[in-house]
Amino acid sequence: MIDWDRLMEEAKTAREMTYTPYSHFPVGAALLGASGKIYRGINIENASYPLTICAERVALFSAYSMGERGFLALAIVTNAPTFSSPCGACRQVLVELAPGMPILLANLAGERMLTDSSSLLPFPFTPESLLGQPGSD
Repeated sequence: MIDWDRLMEEAKTAREMTYTPYSHFPVGAALLGASGKIYRGINIENASYPLTICAERVALFSAYSMGERGFLALAIVTNAPTFSSPCGACRQVLVELAPGMPILLANLAGERMLTDSSSLLPFPFTPESLLGQPGSD
């Protein structure tokens, strides 16, 4: 059973460490690995906007860099008036590295919505999309 309250608290804690001088939109993420370890992620902005990275990918990439390969759940917390969903780039990474993983979208007011990575990106581009292409033997 997933302790969503704990994951949400971890995401809130992570949110306090963001670097968001341009958007002033801090996002915290907490990813539960199959090992039971929680990996935090924060958004980190850059004056060259395309170099900004989102909290969801920071959490996933951090977990992956530590050898985690199974993911059980992700909580994302913002200070938006309602909950915010991941951007397209994060959805693509989530559906490839954690297909079908449950995701809790939440805000500081306590509003929550439970979804999953596959629902956030229907008809995804996956490794199977590359089958049959030159060089994909």
